[in-house]
Amino acid sequence: MARPALDEQRLAFGRVAELYERARPAYPAGLIDELIEYAELRGGALVLEVGAGTGKGTRQLAERGLLVTALEPDPAMAAVARRLCAEVAGIEFEQVPFEEWRPREAVQAVISFQAWHWTEPGSRYELAASALSQDGRLAAIWTFPDWQETALREALRAAYAASAPQLPADFPMHPASEPTRLAGDWAGEISAAARLARPEVREYPWSARYSAVAYRELLETHQDHILLEPDAKARLLSAVSETIDAAGGIDLRFVSRLCLAQRV
Repeated sequence: MARPALDEQRLAFGRVAELYERARPAYPAGLIDELIEYAELRGGALVLEVGAGTGKGTRQLAERGLLVTALEPDPAMAAVARRLCAEVAGIEFEQVPFEEWRPREAVQAVISFQAWHWTEPGSRYELAASALSQDGRLAAIWTFPDWQETALREALRAAYAASAPQLPADFPMHPASEPTRLAGDWAGEISAAARLARPEVREYPWSARYSAVAYRELLETHQDHILLEPDAKARLLSAVSETIDAAGGIDLRFVSRLCLAQRV
């Protein structure tokens, strides 16, 4: 993807920063606990977070005693994150893309919540390795809907096909998508990366129930929906709301995926 197109997509979230904080779920506590155990992180350990957003994952790390340098390129998202993390010790925010940041000292872990796919594929693994101490760990976390286990999938696919056929099924909240495609081939990418090895993937299933209003808000925080032309977006969100209202709500299954590697 060309840099201007990448920037338009990864910076789209700033348009809805407050809604993003309200509507997006946090990450399973068990996932955070396993990450800390895997990376052998103790209180006071230095970690780098790539793509902090509004600081959801940032707060979960700092609350466990870690010292977090959090990178967030979008000014609106960074402003919300700074406000919400103002009373949380151990967090330093830098409003800069990962590709432009340079380490001042080695960190024990590089961690990215729901943002690794927005970094430059050609440089991200070398940048991560350069930031890590010897034997330091890289962790990329995603949360995906598990559409195969979601009863309303076919009804929602019909709503998308009728109201927004121009929206490609490239991103996870489109019910016709293959959601985990966004995470790429972790094992293959780590195997091809210099100074990184031992790829590992762990998954954590969970579920949430949404009203039509809450689900609509969730959709409005995803960049493919944010960037839809306004009339098309209004049609789509109306059709989705009607579908969910008719069912009395939606039980959406999720899988949070923890992708791990080690610097060698």
